[in-house]
Amino acid sequence: MTDPRPAGRPAANRPPSFQRGQIDDPKLSAALRTLELTVKRKLDGVLHGDHLGLIPGPGTEPGESREYQPGDDVRRMDWAVTARTTHPHVRQMIADRELETWLVIDMSASLDFGTTVCEKRDLAVAAAAAITFLNSGGGNRLGAIISTGATITRVPARSGRQHEQQLLRTIATTPKAPVGVRGDLATAIDALRRPERRRGMAVIISDFLGPINWTRPLRAIAARHEVLAIEVLDPRDVELPDVGDVVLQDAETGVTREFTIDAQLRDDFAKAAAAHREEVSRTIRGCGAPVLTLRTDRDWIADIVRFVESRRRGALAGRQ
Repeated sequence: MTDPRPAGRPAANRPPSFQRGQIDDPKLSAALRTLELTVKRKLDGVLHGDHLGLIPGPGTEPGESREYQPGDDVRRMDWAVTARTTHPHVRQMIADRELETWLVIDMSASLDFGTTVCEKRDLAVAAAAAITFLNSGGGNRLGAIISTGATITRVPARSGRQHEQQLLRTIATTPKAPVGVRGDLATAIDALRRPERRRGMAVIISDFLGPINWTRPLRAIAARHEVLAIEVLDPRDVELPDVGDVVLQDAETGVTREFTIDAQLRDDFAKAAAAHREEVSRTIRGCGAPVLTLRTDRDWIADIVRFVESRRRGALAGRQ
């Protein structure tokens, strides 16, 4: 099969390559630094502190108790502590500056693919870096669950720049999945449920190309947390090139088949891909979560900015 990458395509805001997890220092540090500078240069002052407009409002999670003071909201009375101490107490609320965000990152074999300026895996790392930057500071904590289908890696939620950098290193250097191992997004999402966490935000990063068997765990997570789904795609996920005879391989099963890509096959593939994407979107939105789509052939930073600005406008309109 000929290389379908368009010649001379501009690499505006192109994510650095992490070589499918097989990258070491000093190249790893340089790639992460490049990504950090790109994210900060494009997002700082535009989105910082907005948390994608999806975080719970201030005071949605109970914290420590303190003695009641005139003017306190009586709906926050802590009756158990009041009875025990015989003095009125109210439950303080944890401010959104102490947001806890969890990334669920699909690193299955289908992400090790790209036909334009980067692979989907690199775009997933870039998306994680953007969320990390938006979550940074103010005591916010960030954790991650990284799934290849064969393994699940859990990075505990902590705060601080050093932790954030190490978290991105762990994501970027996740070994590629063995051939023949399917992704298991449902198990990765379900891993967020145990142990039970205080209310926060969950960001699911995947190409969502596998079976839609993750509805139940996603709905359970969305019942307690704000959820954002980030769909990472390549043009060849949605349409086939007009190249005639090819040998195609399923990245997750390793099965190869010969095809003659004609107009009918291209049309059938495009329709099936569109139907699957529509079902994915409908399922995610049915759980109350928005979907941000990033593609390897588009400016991913610009797409993030447009997405957040659109949600910001929607939030403002809803308050009018």
